[in-house]
This record gives sequence, structure tokens and C-alpha cells, in this order.
Amino acid sequence: MDPVPALKEPLRQPLKSVLGPATAKVMAEHLGLHTVGDLLHHYPRRYEERGQLTHLADLPMDEHVTVVAQVADARLHTFASAKAPRGKGQRLEVTITDGSGRLQLVFFGAGVHKPHKELLPGTRALFAGKVSVFNRRLQLAHPAYELLRGDTEETVETWAGALIPIYPATAKLESWKIGKALQTVLPSAQEAVDPLPPPLRDGRGLLPLPEALLKIHRPHTKADIEDARARLKWDEAFVLQVALARRRHADAQLPAVARRPRPDGLLTAFDDRLPFTLTEGQRKVSEEIFGDLATEHPMHRLLQGEVGSGKTLVALRAMLAVVDAGGQAAMLAPTEVLAQQHHRSVTEMMGELAEGGMLGGGDDATKVVLLTGSMGAAARRRALLDLATGEAGIVIGTHALIEDKVRFHDLGLVVVDEQHRFGVEQRDALRGKGKQPPHLLVMTATPIPRTVAMTVFGDLETSVLDQLPAGRSPIASHVVPAADKPHFLARAWERVREEVANGHQAYVVCPRIGDEEDDPKRAGRTKSPGDEDGKRPPLAVLDIAEQLAKGPLHGLRVEVLHGRMQPDDKDAVMRRFAAGEADVLVATTVIEVGVNVPNATAMVIMDADRFGVSQLHQLRGRVGRGSAPGLCLLVTEMPEASAARQRLGAVASTLDGFELSRLDLEQRREGDVLGQAQSGTRSSLRVLAVIEDEGVIAEAREEAARTVAADPDLTGLPALRTALDALLDEEREQYLEKG
Repeated sequence: MDPVPALKEPLRQPLKSVLGPATAKVMAEHLGLHTVGDLLHHYPRRYEERGQLTHLADLPMDEHVTVVAQVADARLHTFASAKAPRGKGQRLEVTITDGSGRLQLVFFGAGVHKPHKELLPGTRALFAGKVSVFNRRLQLAHPAYELLRGDTEETVETWAGALIPIYPATAKLESWKIGKALQTVLPSAQEAVDPLPPPLRDGRGLLPLPEALLKIHRPHTKADIEDARARLKWDEAFVLQVALARRRHADAQLPAVARRPRPDGLLTAFDDRLPFTLTEGQRKVSEEIFGDLATEHPMHRLLQGEVGSGKTLVALRAMLAVVDAGGQAAMLAPTEVLAQQHHRSVTEMMGELAEGGMLGGGDDATKVVLLTGSMGAAARRRALLDLATGEAGIVIGTHALIEDKVRFHDLGLVVVDEQHRFGVEQRDALRGKGKQPPHLLVMTATPIPRTVAMTVFGDLETSVLDQLPAGRSPIASHVVPAADKPHFLARAWERVREEVANGHQAYVVCPRIGDEEDDPKRAGRTKSPGDEDGKRPPLAVLDIAEQLAKGPLHGLRVEVLHGRMQPDDKDAVMRRFAAGEADVLVATTVIEVGVNVPNATAMVIMDADRFGVSQLHQLRGRVGRGSAPGLCLLVTEMPEASAARQRLGAVASTLDGFELSRLDLEQRREGDVLGQAQSGTRSSLRVLAVIEDEGVIAEAREEAARTVAADPDLTGLPALRTALDALLDEEREQYLEKG
């Protein structure tokens, strides 16, 4: 019998059989940890040194933190309240310090007795809670704490060694409880199956896996932590790269129909119609794509290009080449608004070439159809028929294209727009629509640093469009600090009026719609002023539109656009705005991708600090699409010293998307980026930092390619197969969860 499954059993053991049901339940629900192996791979976020304290001065607001500090003083106050009218209410205020700053802890009511006895001046402890501001001072209300006495047996055991691991924790489960649970399962680390092939491990001087797990959870020295992390990074990078290398290897075995355009066909007719010449970058990328299309293996290419770099044109030329060669091309967009927009711009660019089979259509013309979920039954039937007979050479649509009912005559190319919203599974489903696997071109306007491209899109070759077409105007961006300088906000609305007076249009973007069921305004009234975080709810489209129409933009034609509107209404609003029948569009981020109105020159983003860096960059790309210069105003109430303000300053200071995407990654940590791109809820990366570990990723990619070329089925590497199955299982589960 195969010995491998027996090896991995201890790590497959469910936590509830080891830790007790209550703890196991919290771990499963809040941290996504289900087995002993999951917990062993829940690594410390950082380490506290005995005798060295966290900097209380740099605590992040609204985050759950764990600090090690010393009690400076403790005072018990009595006060009158509704529950204790005769001045019998009790409040314990404890000040803790770490030399760099001070922090107030507050306990109320019956909760004061235990801390009042235990938190005496001079006591050191671990404290955990959510940082909030009260009376302009940082405080933790009712924090959990664990005294660092070092006198009882258990504490000595738990805090053995000078380095105290601090785990990513939640309000329901403090870091030290996770530490204690790890103490229980750590012996199982000896049974961990090592996925790295021994020659690779020994060649690079990496620790064996059991030793690495031991050292990351119970390090004696900083060198232990370094060695453990170096080893665990390799695991993550290598297993992920092997998964991608196997995908590439499998794809390279697939047959495809080579598609070469006719010398004087549709593509030539289209190029002759273009009122401008292609940029150098567009020509180069088109050649790479045509080279791939001419081979008998499916193309798998990622086309990265800044907003407005002309990706759609490059993709359209590829689609026309395939139609020329007798095939069909499908373009998949993430939303209906975007599919309609692409359909409009493609038919406009093609003119009579998009009117195949109609009077006035060109000789080389084909039919371009739109297919979305909300189409009427008759239009849908017609579109499906045109696809099945081959009458339509090009179809543009949403997920509706992946449905079982959709049949193609001969699908030759699939173009996926804004890949980060499409999972690998969906790409595969569409692939299955061709008689042989179609060629695949994936487009994204989110600039992706090279390492992320290697990690997330490691199964694709990459092309980059990095120059803007001639005639594009620069966009000036400014931060508008509404709280510090209210007159700046007034000036922002004046600027919008000036743009409209000059015959242009403007967008106003808000983070929220404002028709949510549990109206935060009502909810806000019932909470005390010091509620959870004391922050007001994010500004909403419906509220702002009304305020602007009555106030600073009175007399202008203000319209609203958001994701919960009926598709027909959305389309009608977009058409009116595109036709210049509205001056100002107040919208949510539905306009983030693909909305193209060259006459819109100004954008005001409200509560800009609530958007991510790359999201702001995407939004900003909606203005300055014509010949008039664009203006983007980032409105925020965050104080000048805050990280949010620095982030907005960085966005305002550069238009280079690659520069911003690096910044975005450094700030958000890569879990989000990869999680979203692999369409998983939890990133499979735990110690690998995509930006810093560029070297490890690149080397792992080479090693993985070598390993897979030598042994595609990994027959000689059972432990690696086990690790791979675990990684792919997790991904598959996430797809199913996302439905």
C-alpha cells in the first residue's frame, strides 16, 4: 500500500478532537483553521522580546492589537449612571506604558474587580483589544490580558524562551490562547510530510519541515526565526509554482487550431479604416499575439495595460484575425454595463464591418452580437442562433456566455476582460465550448508587478502596453482635506461648475449607495457617540446627489448610477451621460472599469480614503480620455498625519500604475491581491511576501519548471503531490464557496 497517506494523518486530524469543541469552533469560524496542519501553518505575525516592549505610539486605529506593556497606574472612579443612580457605578482606568507611549485601559461595572486586584503598578502583561479613541486619547476598552509573571509552571512553559510569538488573532481568540493551542499540537510537527525534493532542500541548505515548524512557533533566537521563514517561504513559492508549471505543461499538450488572418481580409479592411496609427507598443504586442494564434497549441496570454493604453483595440484586432481565419471570438466582461460598453465601442470602431449579412454591411463584414443575462427572450434566442450557425463572428457578453445553452459554431479565441474577477474554473468552462481548446487572451487594467504576475497568472505569458496613445491628456490629481480646510471642498464644487460651463462633464464617486436595508443613519442614532469606532458611515450616492443638486451644483443636470439599479435603467443613464444629456454623474465604483466618456474631464471622489490605491487609480482613469486635460479631486476627512492621507498623497503624486501597484501591495499585504486573483477567500500565502521575495519566487518558478519537465506526474515525489493536492483542494473549496 502507498505509505504516503499514513504519513499525513496526524496533520489531517480535526482540531475539535485535540483542543476541545469551543476553541475549535472559534478557530474554524474566525480564522479558517480546521485541522492540526492548519494550526501549525498559522504562523506568528511577529515576536515580542521579553524586556522589550511594543511601541504603543504606533498603534493602528480600529484594529485588534496585542501589546506587551507595564502598568504605570490604576485608578478606580465611581460615577452616577442610569443603572447606578446613587453614584455606585464603577470605572477602572489603568494606564500602561512601554517607554514609547502610554495607553489607557478602561473596565466598567462588575468587570473592574479582577483587574483591580491584578493590574497593580509595575505588573507586566500581554494586553489585547481593539484600539479606539475617547476624548482624543487612544484607549482599549475591556481588553483581555495575560499576566507575565513567570512564576507558575504553566506560564513558564507557555512563555519559555525570550521570544513571545504574537499570532494573527481575533476578538474572540487572543494571541496567547492560540499560543497555548499550538503548544498542544506542536509535537505533531514531527509528522509533517516534507514537500521539497531532497536535492533541492539540501542544495539550498534549507531546514527540514518539522524543524522549521518548531522554530517558527518556538524560536530561541532571531536566527531560528530567519531560518524557519526562509524554509517556509520556499514551500509556499515552490508548491504554488509547481501547480502553475503543471497547468502550463498540461496546456502545452492541448491541441488548438492555428488561426492566421487572410492577407486582404477583415483585419486589413479594419486597419485601413483606423483614423490613427497604432503605437509602437500596440504593434509589438499584436505581433506577439498573432505569433501565438498561428501555433497549434492554445495561446495563454495576459495583456496588461494602463487604463486608456488601447488594450481593447489590440484585443479587437486579435478577434478579427480569428474571424478572418474562419473562427469565432468571444469577449467576456465582468458586468453588464461593461459588456454593453464594449459592444458599443467595438461596433463603433468596426462601422459597416460589424454589419455582416445586413444591407450596407461591408463585403468582409461579420456580425457582432451581445449576450447578457438580462436580455429579453427574443433577442437572446436570436443571438444564440447567430452563434450556433456561425453568422456572428464576434460575441461580447457576461457570465451568461458560460451557460450550458450557449453553443458556438467554431470558437477560436476567448478574450477575458478584467481577469481578477474571473476564476480559473470559469476560464476552463468557456474553453470547453470550442471543438478544440480556443486560444485565450486575458486583459487587465490593474498594473501587476512582475512577481504577482508570476504568482497569480503564472500559467500565462505576459505582454505589457505601457505607453498612452497620442492625444491622451494628463490628469492632475489633488487631495482635498475637507475637515482641515472646508473651503477647499467648496472650491472643488466650483471647479466642477467651471468644467461644466466649458462644455465638459464630471463624475462624483461615493463608497456607498444609500438605500441599504439597515439604514446606518438610524442605526447610528441608537448607538452611543463612542460606538464601535466612532466613525460616521461612508458617504452615499443617493444622499450626496440630493445635497449637490440642491446646494453647490444647483441648476446642473445631476444623475445617479449604482449597482442595484435595473440593467435597463443603468444603460439609459450611461447613454444619456455619454450623449451629454447629463452634466454630473454621481456613482458608486460601477464606473471603475471601462466606462468611456471622452467629454468627462473632472472627477470628485468622496471619502477617498475608503478606496484602495489601485481602485483610485482605476477610477481616475475615467477622466482625461479626450483631448482636454483631466482633473481628479480626492476628498477626505482623515487627519494629515494618518496613513490614509499619505496613501492619497501618493496617488495624487504619480500617474504610474506600476509604481502605485507596488505601493498598494506593500500596504495591503499580498493576501488580498492573491486572494482576489485566485478568487479565494484566504490567500494560500502565509509567509511569502510577493514584493520582497521576488528572488525566491523567480527561483522557485525555475525549479518548478525543471521538476515538472522531468516528472510531469510527480510520480517520484509523493510528498510534493500531497502538498499540491492540499493546495488545490483549498482552492477548489473556495470556488465552491463562491458558487
